[in-house]
Amino acid sequence: MKQSQLFTKTRKEVPSDEVSKNAQLLIQAGYIHKEMAGVYTFLPLGIRVIEKINAIIRDEMNNIGGQELIMPSLQDAEIWKKTNRWSDDLVDVWFKSKLSAGGEVGFGWTHEEVVTHLMTQYIESYKDLPRYIYQIQNKFRNETRAKSGIMRTREFLMKDLYSFARTEEEHLAFYDACAEAYTRIFNRIGIGSKTYKTFASGGAFSKFSHEYQTISDAGEDIIYVNEEKGIAINSEVLADADLSELGVTRDELTERKSIEVGNIFSLGTKFSEALGLTFKDETGSEKPVIMGSYGIGPARSMGTVVELYADEKGIVWPESIAPFQVHLVELSGGDAEIKDYAEGIYDMFTDNKVEVLYDERDVRAGEKFADSDLLGMPYRIVVSRKTKEEGKFEVVERKTGEIKFFTEEELYQKFINANV
Repeated sequence: MKQSQLFTKTRKEVPSDEVSKNAQLLIQAGYIHKEMAGVYTFLPLGIRVIEKINAIIRDEMNNIGGQELIMPSLQDAEIWKKTNRWSDDLVDVWFKSKLSAGGEVGFGWTHEEVVTHLMTQYIESYKDLPRYIYQIQNKFRNETRAKSGIMRTREFLMKDLYSFARTEEEHLAFYDACAEAYTRIFNRIGIGSKTYKTFASGGAFSKFSHEYQTISDAGEDIIYVNEEKGIAINSEVLADADLSELGVTRDELTERKSIEVGNIFSLGTKFSEALGLTFKDETGSEKPVIMGSYGIGPARSMGTVVELYADEKGIVWPESIAPFQVHLVELSGGDAEIKDYAEGIYDMFTDNKVEVLYDERDVRAGEKFADSDLLGMPYRIVVSRKTKEEGKFEVVERKTGEIKFFTEEELYQKFINANV
C-alpha cells in the first residue's frame, strides 16, 4: 500500500470529544471514525488490524473443533419469549423495531436463543454430539452510557461460540479446551502477559465462570490478583469459602483495574429445555443438551492493545496484529534517483509478500516521521540519499526505539527470509 493512496489522513490534533486513549489515537491515526456516541466506522487500517485479530481467533477456534457460521442480527421475539429474555423489564439492553408488516423484532445482543433454535434442526441423537458453533458478528446493546472508545460501544463485533454436549464431563472437557485456546489467543494478540483467567460467578449453572481480564488503568472492572500464583478473582466471588477453594487468602490479593476481553460460561440446560433441544441417548431416552457460551471482543481487544502499549508518540502495534509489518519512508526531496531506489525496495517487499506501507508522499521528513510514530508499525525503514551512499538502511523498531543499519542483504534476511 502506498500511503498517498490511503483516503484517510492522520490528524495533528487529538479529537476533543474523546477521553479514552484508544479512541483518541485510533481516530487521530485514521484507523476508525466516530459516527456517534458508541458507534464507529472501521477504516482500511483499522480493518487490517481487526482481521488479523479475527484470523487468530478463527485459527484457535477451528483447532478445537469450532465450525463458523453467521447468524442474523434481527431477532424473532417469539424465541426470546420462551426463555423469558424479551421483556425490557428483565433485559435492559435491547434495541427493538416494529416491522411494517406487523410485529416486533430485536437487534441481537447475544445469540443463545437463535443458535439453540437452529440446532434443533441438526441434533437428534447422541451421534450428533458434541458440536461447537461460532460466529464473528456485530452485536447491538443499548448502553446507557457508551464510553471507553471502542471498548464499550452500542454496536460492536463479537466472537461468540456455543458448545453442545451429551454429558457434564463432555461439556467440561471442551470448556477447559476453550479456556486454553483463549490463553493462546491473548498471547498471540500480544496481551497475554497482562491477561488473567479470572474466577467469576457461575450463576445457577456452575460454581464459577471465567472472565479474561487484562490489567490496565483504563479498565472499568476491579479484580483481585495474586501474580505469583497466577490467580485473579472477581469481587463477586471474593467470599472466604471461595478463596479457600481457590487456595488464596484475601491479604495475598492485590486490587487492580482491568478490561474484560473475553468470558466463558456454562449454561447447563436452561436454553435447551426452553427451546426443545434434546437428543436420544444410547438407550433411546430423550435428554436435554448441555450448553456453554464463549465470547471474545475483537475490537475491545484491539482497543486494549492500544491502551497498554501506546506511548507519547502514538500507537505501538505487536507484529502479530499490525496492519503492516514495515513502514517504508522515502526521503527523496524530489531526487528521482532516490525515489526510484525506494520504489525498488518497495517492490522487493511486495513481491515477497511482506506487508509494507510505503510513504512516498511529497511532505517534510519531520511530518513523515511523526505520522510513522503515530501509526505504530513495528518497523520503520528509511531510504534517503545518505543511506544509499552509505549502502545501509536505517531500521527503527517502534516498540523499543532501537535504531540499526542494515545492508540490502541484511534487510532481505530480516524481513523476507525470516518469513519464508
